[in-house]
Amino acid sequence: MTRGRKRAVLAVGIVVFVGIVVAAVVVLWPKAGSAAQTDPNAAADAYLTAFGAGDAKATGALTDAPAAATAQLTSVWQGLHPKSVQAVRVSEVQGTTAPIRIVWELGDHEWTYDSKLSLVKNGDGWLVHWAPALIHPKLKTGQTLRMRTQTGTDAVLDRDGKALLTWTANGPKAVDSSVAPLLLDGMARVAEDQGTKQAGAWHVALVDKLGKELATLYKGGDSGDPVPALHSTLDRGLQKAAQDAVDSVGKPAELIAIVPSTGDIVAVAQNKAAGKDAKVLHGLYPPGSTFKIVTSTAAFGSGEATASTVRPCPGEATVGTRHIRNEGFELGDVPLHEAFAHSCNTTFAALAKDLPTDALPDAASSLGLGADFAVPGITTVTGAVPPAGSSDEQVEDGIGQGKVVVSPFGMALVCATVQSGKAVTPRLWTGGGPKTAVQQDYQPPSASVLGPLRPMMREVVTGGTAKGLRGSGTVFGKTGTAQFGDGSHSHGWFAGYRGDLAFAVLVTDAGSSSVAVSVTGEFLSGAD
Repeated sequence: MTRGRKRAVLAVGIVVFVGIVVAAVVVLWPKAGSAAQTDPNAAADAYLTAFGAGDAKATGALTDAPAAATAQLTSVWQGLHPKSVQAVRVSEVQGTTAPIRIVWELGDHEWTYDSKLSLVKNGDGWLVHWAPALIHPKLKTGQTLRMRTQTGTDAVLDRDGKALLTWTANGPKAVDSSVAPLLLDGMARVAEDQGTKQAGAWHVALVDKLGKELATLYKGGDSGDPVPALHSTLDRGLQKAAQDAVDSVGKPAELIAIVPSTGDIVAVAQNKAAGKDAKVLHGLYPPGSTFKIVTSTAAFGSGEATASTVRPCPGEATVGTRHIRNEGFELGDVPLHEAFAHSCNTTFAALAKDLPTDALPDAASSLGLGADFAVPGITTVTGAVPPAGSSDEQVEDGIGQGKVVVSPFGMALVCATVQSGKAVTPRLWTGGGPKTAVQQDYQPPSASVLGPLRPMMREVVTGGTAKGLRGSGTVFGKTGTAQFGDGSHSHGWFAGYRGDLAFAVLVTDAGSSSVAVSVTGEFLSGAD
């Protein structure tokens, strides 16, 4: 989906319990709170029938400790996810005990073992004496059974082969929870999902109340081989640089970096002020003047202008019915590339007004805004650029206000497309890991359009609004100041690329783009 959030849903199956009782006589068990069975064999059979049906409440009601039995039975059945379970009495009750056999159907395997139950008098009737060993001989109070993947191996690696998550008794856990915290939960879900698909890679574990594994009671499959580690695209060095950069400011800050040649997502970061939800991947914001990349693409593609076309850049102007102003400057008549470098709103508002009605949406689409990807482990949204409903709306859209919205992920994709000249498919996994599904693809602009756009983005750094990055290498990009709310507040943007690394930085409510430029400089310094 391209609007709203996509939630990754990992199918773990619907637990279905089927009770099968091998006995000469079918015995009905009482409801919770009813009288005990008057015959010890009938009491045993009623308990086993309820157990086999997966009815924790009915099973617990046939014991002398209904609450404790119900709670532990529920925990075990939730932990094992059986297809079915059979529970039978293998001989008559002798005195107050009876041998029993339990068969769990787990996946394609049957786990069978023997146990015994004890009975106690309850007035004129009989109840099963509750003990956790009724479920399994080794089970004790406070413990439960869990279906687990193999432990002690790496679950997810970074792009250099170092462990990000390892298998533990509780599933995949982060080696360092401070590294890419926005990605860890999703990576763990993907690893769990991959693990459950590996034949012979699971076992039944006896665990304590904290989930610590105490013993392996049964191994599924023939080999029990460890689950192969998944290889992610995350670059630990770039991730640290990104996190340090966003942490350097007090305002909410977000940063994402993508490798244009491969689509590898190498860094995803937000500071604490931005919250725990990964807005950097799917949050939608007005792009401000970063959208002039799109407007320029539309102008070049439609033939409305070239990089050398001379256009007026007054300090303020009325375009249609909209009053447009610059941030305290005017340039006079200048070529479009100079107006772009200095982010002249009046120039680009007038340029947008003269464009065909479909030019901005088409240009945005060609740069990846509106493309849709299902990247296993994360939720991504690029943005939305609907056709303008009027000439005035098109004026506003042309300078990144109006109804256009983008995510930092989307703007990083735009810059990756400009750098590479091709449609970029973002990915989080390499090797044999799960692949990105392209749900809405896009066709990049022609070389004749991107050719003049790249030097314009370079001029932004060498002599325009991002001169603060002149010491950060050969950086190409565009600044943006995007008003929101009542217009008295604005976000700060910088989106660009250096070599085979595209990125986008957003600092919300920053007041100007200068803070985003500063964060970008910190990131690139750490990335060296």
